[in-house]
Amino acid sequence: MDTKIEKALELFKKKEYEKAIDAFVSILETVQDNAELYNNLALCYSYTGAFEQAEKFYLKAITINPKLVQIYINLADLYFKQGNFTYAIDLLQAASYEMPENLIIAHYLARVYIEDSRLDLAIDELEKILEAQPENYDAYYDLGRVHFEMGNYELAIANFENVLQFKEDNEWIFYYLGQAYEANNEVDKALTNHMKAIGLNETFYPAYKKLGILFLARNDYDDALEYFEEYVKFDLPEDEIANTKKVIDRINKVKCGKCSE
Repeated sequence: MDTKIEKALELFKKKEYEKAIDAFVSILETVQDNAELYNNLALCYSYTGAFEQAEKFYLKAITINPKLVQIYINLADLYFKQGNFTYAIDLLQAASYEMPENLIIAHYLARVYIEDSRLDLAIDELEKILEAQPENYDAYYDLGRVHFEMGNYELAIANFENVLQFKEDNEWIFYYLGQAYEANNEVDKALTNHMKAIGLNETFYPAYKKLGILFLARNDYDDALEYFEEYVKFDLPEDEIANTKKVIDRINKVKCGKCSE
């Protein structure tokens, strides 16, 4: 039996999902009380787009072992990808009730709350996670994003700064921190963080655009031009390049006007 399971898992790893389905079904004809096998079968169905079959076998797996965390995550992800946030939330709430100390469930629930704009509930889950795991930088990151969406910019900044205590090599953190400082009217700090994002990854084009906009707002035309001109060198949509080049042309006209005064 172990050999059959290994073969089924190997087919799954090779993304030969139809063959893996046949292999798992064959095994389950004789082994009917294994939640992990039903979970694997459901996962194969989900990858082939057979969502009803996937849901059926995930639910079967839960009835066999209601404390197997990965089943809830996989089924919630299935609902999430279909845009059915209500089903995903109901499922994860049930899982949280079944396993109240499980922070993986709590974090996934928080992220679905965020996508469903239930931001206060997301904050409750994230704060519960951080109370138990004060070094969970992913939770600080999500909490920062939630507070930013709610307009609580100082709290967003505090949480993004907390992320940097544990992870300093992610350009997105500096980018979001720059956005939060900009929204909080701390433009110098916004500029600094966007520059740090580029310092980590010189191909991180969103920061070039932000720097161009911020310098332009300060009438610092030379620096604005520098970053906009770098920005249009990236592989961007044609309309984005065209619109940015129009901004560059306007800046050059303004500069020429000032030179002739």
